[in-house]
Amino acid sequence: MQPGRLCWVPLLLALGVGSGSGGGGSGGGSRRRRLLAAKVNKHKPWIETSYHGVITENNDTVILDPPLVALDKDAPVPFAGEICAFKIHGQELPFEAVVLNKTSGEGRLRAKSPIDCELQKEYTFIIQAYDCGAGPRETAWKKSHKAVVHIQVKDINEFAPTFKEPAYKAIVTEGKIYDSILQVEAIDEDCSPQYSQICNYEIVTTDVPFAIDRNGNIRNTEKLSYDKQHQYEILVTAYDCGQKPAAQDTLVQVDVKPVCKPGWQDWTKRIEYQPGSGSMPLFPSIHLETCDGAVSSLLVTAELQTNYIGKGCDRETYSEKSLQKLCGASSGIIDLLPSPSATTNWTAGLLVDGSEMIFKFDGRQGAKIPDGIVPKNLTDQFTITMWMKHGPSPGVRAEKETILCNSDKTEMNRHHYALYVHNCRLVFLLRKDFDQADTFRPAEFHWKLDQICDKEWHYYVINVEFPVVTLYMDGATYEPYLVTNDWPIHPSHIAMQLTVGACWQGGEVAKPRFAQFFHGSLASLTIRPGKMDSQKVISCLQACKEGLDINSLESLGQGIKYHFNPSQSILVMEGDDIENINRALQKVSYINSRQFPTAGVRRLRVSSKVQCFGEDVCISIPDVDAYVMVLQAIEPQITLRGTDRFWRPAAQFESARGVVLFPDIKIVSTFTKAEGTGDTKATAPRSAVLEEMLHNLDFCDILVLGGDLDPRQECLELNHSELHQRHLDATNSTAGYSIYGVGSMSRYEQVLRHLRYRNWRPTSLEARRFRIKCSELNGRYTSNEFNLEVSVLHEVRVSDKEHVNHLIVQPPFLQSVHHPESRSSLQRSSVVPSIATVVIIISVCMLVFVVAMGVYRVRIAHQHFIQESEAAKEAEMDWDDSALTITVNPMEKHEEPGHGEDETEGEEEEEEEEADKDISSSSSDSEDTGEEEEEDGLGRGGREQSGVRQAQLEWDDSTLPY
Repeated sequence: MQPGRLCWVPLLLALGVGSGSGGGGSGGGSRRRRLLAAKVNKHKPWIETSYHGVITENNDTVILDPPLVALDKDAPVPFAGEICAFKIHGQELPFEAVVLNKTSGEGRLRAKSPIDCELQKEYTFIIQAYDCGAGPRETAWKKSHKAVVHIQVKDINEFAPTFKEPAYKAIVTEGKIYDSILQVEAIDEDCSPQYSQICNYEIVTTDVPFAIDRNGNIRNTEKLSYDKQHQYEILVTAYDCGQKPAAQDTLVQVDVKPVCKPGWQDWTKRIEYQPGSGSMPLFPSIHLETCDGAVSSLLVTAELQTNYIGKGCDRETYSEKSLQKLCGASSGIIDLLPSPSATTNWTAGLLVDGSEMIFKFDGRQGAKIPDGIVPKNLTDQFTITMWMKHGPSPGVRAEKETILCNSDKTEMNRHHYALYVHNCRLVFLLRKDFDQADTFRPAEFHWKLDQICDKEWHYYVINVEFPVVTLYMDGATYEPYLVTNDWPIHPSHIAMQLTVGACWQGGEVAKPRFAQFFHGSLASLTIRPGKMDSQKVISCLQACKEGLDINSLESLGQGIKYHFNPSQSILVMEGDDIENINRALQKVSYINSRQFPTAGVRRLRVSSKVQCFGEDVCISIPDVDAYVMVLQAIEPQITLRGTDRFWRPAAQFESARGVVLFPDIKIVSTFTKAEGTGDTKATAPRSAVLEEMLHNLDFCDILVLGGDLDPRQECLELNHSELHQRHLDATNSTAGYSIYGVGSMSRYEQVLRHLRYRNWRPTSLEARRFRIKCSELNGRYTSNEFNLEVSVLHEVRVSDKEHVNHLIVQPPFLQSVHHPESRSSLQRSSVVPSIATVVIIISVCMLVFVVAMGVYRVRIAHQHFIQESEAAKEAEMDWDDSALTITVNPMEKHEEPGHGEDETEGEEEEEEEEADKDISSSSSDSEDTGEEEEEDGLGRGGREQSGVRQAQLEWDDSTLPY
């Protein structure tokens, strides 16, 4: 307080007192108190000019520096020297100041409500201290100067880091190392730098080629490969500086993009083909990626590789005769490598590779063709065909490898004609006999082709029109590059031996043997004397049944050029528009027209050649390597059904038409189809259902069982018109009949139903047995063996030496009356019946009469047996050669005349009805498979009837003359 102001206090008190006494008591008292207080409370409280404080959030205590203390110079005067309050100036401040000790002036700053650092990190306000004035009721407190208080809120780590994005995604190119693929970022809601800053990131997923730094940058630690893994998913967490982890990890997805490599995209390596599905697209979604290359034109080659399927591709596996017939070749073909059978057994000892009659020759075996199969002397025109797969054989290049050879059987070693391979050259030798020509003539024809030793299947046709010899290989024509001449062979009487796979050396050696063995595989080796194959037939014989195709050729762009090779295994397309090429390749399909194709893999390759604009470096397109998997076809079950046993009268066997063997033969082919029972469980049983299917047959063999046919008295016959109408052929021998040719099952049924058996001496024949077996695809699928037994109905003559009882048990020949052919013969000969029909009718009438009379005599004899047994024993029955007579028993005189006649008439009618029933049942045996049961029933009935009759009457055979 300034000294000048203190001088005015007494004066003011004096004036106040005087004026109070004069102006009123209350006013004067108030003034006096102020004057008194001013005299006592001389000084203001004192505090620091500024304070710095810290408060921890969610706490109410503020730690100030310096501490909150107020001083007053009026101390130790009561009230005047004490501190009564601290007052904070500011609006809605969450703090308050309280006095802890009035005397010492110590105070405390505290929070009125929880302090949240995230809402406000620091506070600044004004604070003043107030003393207690002059007395307890005094209100004239003195206040200190204003001090500035700055409080900082101390944060606690109450929040965990959170990522800004729930998931992150990045795309990288394979084969590169990135410094940073992407950056993840996490935040913390805490207010302080210590807890609100992210100090570390960490990849939670293990065994991944990625790393992350403290700033959240993710990089790859190794080069990524699209082929190895297309996409990576990793989890990342974050830590604040208080090492509190993130509440939830974030997902980082890294997609690996392949390096833009020019090539075909969106194609499938394995393509499954279901037999019978027709033409199936191979690459429906394929397209070419050029990586922005400047392509001016594109040449695409699609190749179907089938050289390991069958004979180079999937072809029909019918016999060579059937294939020749199917392709319209002339008749007269001679198959030198047929399937082994009873009549073609010379191939039985050869090695067979697969089920398509491919014969493999290993250089140690050959086959002799029997005499009579091929004419001894070929004419100037003939054709040799074959499939051959041959490769260079180390160590035998200097030796001839014989395919076909006709040489001397004994004494000499002359080769009349031969086909062989020598040093990967195909040579055909043809030596004319001296009687055919006596001049120097062409004898050896040489062809040099790479295909001869490429270990692939090729189809060879040698057409001879002497002196011109032409080779067709896979449909292409080749002229010999070398022709050598030679003198004709001198005539001799030495027999010749035709061989396959080696040449027979019959002379000039100690022991005749094979020589010049062939190393390779052969199939369908044939020779046709006197005939030549046309180009059309040759193309048909070597045609593949599978290949490449293009769906809707008209939809191809005009700028697309395409070309197929003859077998349609190679397709070449060329164009200058990439999109048109893409659409064209998407239409390329695989087709297999066989009903039962060969199952397995067909490799497929697509190669490309690119031309670019200008002189830029052109892109390179990798090849497409895929394969077609042809699935297994449903295997058919061929079944032959029909009457397997019947009887015919001898007259039919002797007739010009003979006996039809298989009038009701039926050929059915079925396959098994599994059907579910409707239960969805995996363990539900499945039922098999037979479904009928249609396909062709290529041969049916009818074999004679129990010995060959005797040509002097029996044969099998079939009208050739029946075969030609149905485009089938047949061969006949004493062992049976063979019908061959590719035809439907119904065609074979119709032909088999016309096969007849004739026998000019049926009296010596009891029965003949036959067996049919049919085939599809040259024995790949065969039918059951259907057996037939044909018996002859022998005519029984009734003689005077035969017992009546024997006639009752001899009814078999009655069937001839009811045979359908006998009925048709009667209908056709209604005006003038044949002699055989008249004889049969007379025989039946006589038999009925004899049976009726016999039954009548048996019953009459039984009625009088007990009374006159001795007379019955002496009675005899006399037989006359001219006619059948029955001697009447003398005991009939005791019988009433009327009764005997009536009974006889009734018995005759009854026996006639029984005889008719027996005849009907006997004739039906030939058409019903249950004939044995009917015969058993009749046999049991006959035995029971015979037993009853024998119990009633016993014959004394000793008294009957024979």
